[in-house]
Amino acid sequence: MKPKNMICLWFNNDALEAAEFYAATFPDSAVNNIFRAPSDYPSGQEGDVLTVDFTVVGIPCIGLNGGPAFTHCEAFSFQIATDNQEETDRYWNAIVENGGEESACGWCKDKWGISWQITPRVLTDALAAGGEEARRAFEAMMTMGKIDCAGIEAAVKG
Repeated sequence: MKPKNMICLWFNNDALEAAEFYAATFPDSAVNNIFRAPSDYPSGQEGDVLTVDFTVVGIPCIGLNGGPAFTHCEAFSFQIATDNQEETDRYWNAIVENGGEESACGWCKDKWGISWQITPRVLTDALAAGGEEARRAFEAMMTMGKIDCAGIEAAVKG
């Protein structure tokens, strides 16, 4: 049964490539269905991939090949919780090394313009603790691109 609610992401005719990358990179991710246009439309032709039904870490999504009219921005991002530095590095590097770009505080952007927050649990746990521990973790995070788990742990300890 199709989910009642899905995230719709607009792509410039490369939704299938993005969905395949996400499925290969993240656990609990898959390309579920590919829907082709039944006739010509403003930015494509009959038979072109129109939408791709896919899952990213358990989140149902649909990629719409709508053309160049709209682009992504940081107002939307996927936040991926990681358990250690190895997992943080794996996801961050996969995104950045596949044509993406680094940003600050655990954020990066993939080559399709989708923003990702690769966020180790050590950071979110420290922020949730509040007080001085949270302040120190936050200040350390503010100096980082990719989050360094050891740096956060050191900041928490003071």
